[in-house]
Parts: sequence; C-alpha cells; structure tokens
Amino acid sequence: MQNDPNRRRRSDYVYFLSYRTRWSDNDQYAHINNSVYYHLFDSIINTYLIDHCQLSPTESHLIGLVVSSTCHFFSPLSFPSVVGLGLRVNKLGTSSVTYEVGVFKDGEDAPSAVGGYTHVFVDRESRKSAAMGSATRDGLAKLFMPKSEIHKSKL
Repeated sequence: MQNDPNRRRRSDYVYFLSYRTRWSDNDQYAHINNSVYYHLFDSIINTYLIDHCQLSPTESHLIGLVVSSTCHFFSPLSFPSVVGLGLRVNKLGTSSVTYEVGVFKDGEDAPSAVGGYTHVFVDRESRKSAAMGSATRDGLAKLFMPKSEIHKSKL
C-alpha cells in the first residue's frame, strides 16, 4: 500500500533536524520511551514553524493546537545515538495542517518510527479557529507532499 508509513524513506521528507538522544530518554527496557517520540515531533515541527513560518510561540496572535496525533513504531532506538527527524506536510487546509515526522537511526534509510499530528490554528485569546497567515501557509506549503506522492519504486 503506497500510504503505508513503514514504506517511507528519508527521501520522502523535505526538512531535517538531528537529535542527540539522552540517557533519560531510555525506559526500563533500554530503548527510547514512546512518549519521547512526541517530544521529537513537537521539536521539529515547532523549530520549522519558528524558523520558516514566522511564528513565535509567545508572541504570535495565532497558535497551533494539537487535535490528533499518531505514531507507528518499527524498530527501537536507544541512548546513545543521534537520530534524524524528517518533516513533511500531508494535508494543508485553511486553518489546519497535518504533519508527518519520520524518525531515522543515523545512517539508515528506513524509519524507526513514523508519526505526527494535526494542528488547528486558533486565535490566541478567543481560541476560535482562524485562517493561518500567508507567511505560515507559504512556509508549510514548502513541506507539502500528499501521501500519493510516494516514490514510484515503492509502489
């Protein structure tokens, strides 16, 4: 199936960020705890929003609220390692965006995990849904890769 997250590869992602794992990321089984993956998703997404979409978490009048999230785990990661986080946008609406993040062991082309979440942009004060600004939308559009655009070699 072309939309199978397990079939993703590094080339399916547009923007990358490295993360050096910490001892405290490990759980009792000596691999990265599942909750840490959501911290990773949050880190790459918000880094991108700040650096490429002119959003300030403390000053922008619009903020993104997470309305759904998911993660598929394929192989364990553990401290000490450096992982690559790949980011893409699968759906871009007027006030919402669905991100996908691939988590890759250093040097590997297949992801150890694929997940992400959907943001709905709202007015900071009223918390009512609001259309994202042009700078935000333009920045996110650079990451837009509909799930149907999977490399033909994987079909």
